Amino acid sequence: MHDLRAHPEVLYGAAIALVIVISLTPAVGGMARLLGVVDEPDGRRLNRRPVPRLGGLAIFLGILVPALAFLDLSGEMRGVVIGAAIACVVGVVDDFRGLEPLPKLAGQIVAAAIPTAFGVWIDHFTLPFVGAVDVPAWIGVPLTIFWIVAVMNMVNFLDGLDGLASGVCGISGVTFAVLALSLGKVDAAILSAVVAGACVGFLRHNFFPARIFMGDSGALVLGYTLATVAVAGLLKTASTVVLFMPLLVLAVPIIDTSFVVAKRMRQGTPVYTADRSHLHHRFVNIGFSQRRAALTMWAWCATLAAAALATRFVPFREGGHWHVGGTIAVGAIAVVALGFSVYIVYLLEIVKLANPRIRRREAEQAAADESNRRSA
Repeated sequence: MHDLRAHPEVLYGAAIALVIVISLTPAVGGMARLLGVVDEPDGRRLNRRPVPRLGGLAIFLGILVPALAFLDLSGEMRGVVIGAAIACVVGVVDDFRGLEPLPKLAGQIVAAAIPTAFGVWIDHFTLPFVGAVDVPAWIGVPLTIFWIVAVMNMVNFLDGLDGLASGVCGISGVTFAVLALSLGKVDAAILSAVVAGACVGFLRHNFFPARIFMGDSGALVLGYTLATVAVAGLLKTASTVVLFMPLLVLAVPIIDTSFVVAKRMRQGTPVYTADRSHLHHRFVNIGFSQRRAALTMWAWCATLAAAALATRFVPFREGGHWHVGGTIAVGAIAVVALGFSVYIVYLLEIVKLANPRIRRREAEQAAADESNRRSA
């Protein structure tokens, strides 16, 4: 609370982003319909009626305005904002006309490279029992670009269910804002809070039944921004536990992407091929409504975010000594997060094995995906 009183711009930025996105999204949706940028129902998509894309334009403007108002744009944050603009352009082009995988990847790499030129790259981090480790530029810069591009695509993969990506990114934004502010990274905290505000504002129009989708323009901007604030606000600190926090906070899109990529590699299909093998599709296969599936994955993300916050704020080890109370508290939160993850595996694997109808439905879906790939 003291940090928020000292830096009220964190809350102001989030509030401004929320209002801008709520206000602009209907106009962006109307423009998308006029331009024909609409997702039509098909065998892979879950929407049952045409829904406009390009919601990412409203999200980007909701992030841009408070960023220009509250961030110090004389250094690292200038590169972050410029890169976000490039990510938005790449997404808008893809939403309008569709980009081939290689040009799209090239655009993402260009966007990710911009902040590294302004100093946003992993130049050091702290490992347990080792201490601070300096990273040379020839390793740190490519590693940072890889991380940013990876998170951009993870969020893009996650955006297949009404409100899912918006909710997960909103939870991640709040968590990163609290962590960054506690570490004295005010600009990263402001930008994270702005992302959270933009996501909550977009949910007003995107939660089931969605009236607009964020499209690639929104998914790439959100993934890019979260990835860069993770580097600028967390990974470059001297705290050991902070090294693992971005992996916890973004665990849901990381797990979803890892599962899908592994499955596609096992089947010998390109990793960029669209199908219905994502976690949210599998929730729908076992009988969850879109609303229930999104809320379940939000809750999963929230438990993992709580584990990240606990490792930062609960004093379980200080001065080389373990504190019993703090250790028990952190352990309990970790058990809840792990237990929820096990519950997800139970729902998506054990329940499926016990229900032949679900197995048959997934087999039919896989056959339809294969047919679509061959006819494409």
